[in-house]
Amino acid sequence: MKRLPPLPALHTFLVTAQHCNFTRAAQQLHITQGAVSRQIASLEEHLGYALFQRQARGLSLTREGQDWLPRVQQVFALIDQGVREVGGRSATLQLKAPTCVMRWLLPCLMEWQALRPDVPVELTTTVQHGVDFRREGFDAAVVYGNAPNHGLRVRKLFDEQLTPVCAPSLLDGSVPLAQLEDLAGHMLLHPSRDEHDWRLWLQAAGAGFDLHGPRQHFETLDMAMAMASQGTGVAIGDWALIGDDLRSGRLCMPFGLKVMTGKAYYLASPAKSPPAGLIELLDWLEQRASQ
Repeated sequence: MKRLPPLPALHTFLVTAQHCNFTRAAQQLHITQGAVSRQIASLEEHLGYALFQRQARGLSLTREGQDWLPRVQQVFALIDQGVREVGGRSATLQLKAPTCVMRWLLPCLMEWQALRPDVPVELTTTVQHGVDFRREGFDAAVVYGNAPNHGLRVRKLFDEQLTPVCAPSLLDGSVPLAQLEDLAGHMLLHPSRDEHDWRLWLQAAGAGFDLHGPRQHFETLDMAMAMASQGTGVAIGDWALIGDDLRSGRLCMPFGLKVMTGKAYYLASPAKSPPAGLIELLDWLEQRASQ
């Protein structure tokens, strides 16, 4: 079998054939014009026939050069396809999630990366609760609210269940926190400006008072939980998202009532063929949520 021509020389031939000009080919390849000329001459010597006709006003392909061009184009197209397909197997998965789910999701992703370093995940956080895969380049997203549709692949993670939480030290403080009415003597921490979560829970609990006492608002659930863990006041949060805080003792539930809001957290992904590793990641997150 005759020795195959060197790949760099074939690439130089491809670029030169596209321009039919040594100078422009050299500029694109970031080498000198003389280097381009020498590579083409070496390739022609290797093949045993000319690929270009040297003319006063430039170059033109010989008949052999015209026959070679589509074949070389096909070779480099196959190489490019192989790079993209093989490289895609270990490409980083792009995941989008609202900030309100970070307390649950971040520890899960850290555990996933320890178990599967070969399937890296890049997380983008947002205050938005939805996703539009037609305009956003994500492989999957955590969605909060009602079940998304529009032809997506959807898995339910867990329902939102609201309950008051506070630092354990607050239970033993000078101001009692044993009965529902005792909440009136504590600062209520709100994870949003509309105070909707507290109102919903107090109504379900049958509280005989409204939100007239001291209160503080935060932009995110995470900020409200952080302040509650320091003993600042009593926050309202999603029981499913603060499991680690409850297990570690950073937070406790002064009351056992958990109120379903009718909303939930879902994993959504496009209906198209998923990238390598995505199904395994979604299966694993769904399993962690069920625990």
